Amino acid sequence: MQKLFSTSEQQTESIAERLAQTLKGTEVIALFGGMGVGKTAFARGLARGLGVTDGVSSPTFALVHEYEGKYRLYHFDMYRISSYDDLYSTGFFDYQDTGILLIEWSENIEPYLPEDRITIMLRRISDNEREITIEGAVIP
Repeated sequence: MQKLFSTSEQQTESIAERLAQTLKGTEVIALFGGMGVGKTAFARGLARGLGVTDGVSSPTFALVHEYEGKYRLYHFDMYRISSYDDLYSTGFFDYQDTGILLIEWSENIEPYLPEDRITIMLRRISDNEREITIEGAVIP
């Protein structure tokens, strides 16, 4: 387990950008953390690290956004998903092994996530500081 600290949105993005450099293209990255802790900032940094030039935003209403870069990136938002049937209806399982799956609100689907995932826990320490805990990968 690796623990990092961020004092700005830009620093959170930079941490994610560094993680992107270690990826092989089919990872599942599960983001955990409450509202406003930096999950979408993390997604922006990861996408930038993969060479994505499109703007990255939370897929709250679309459920998934797809981006092309070094690898295909699928950015999921599971905020409104609360059951296996809900998850299945999103087509989530069809995306596995076709690119990198980056999942916001992973706590809502945790029983259905693969064991070999990368887990990122974001926790608010203060208005400007976040603790970022990483399991399943090491950020250089």
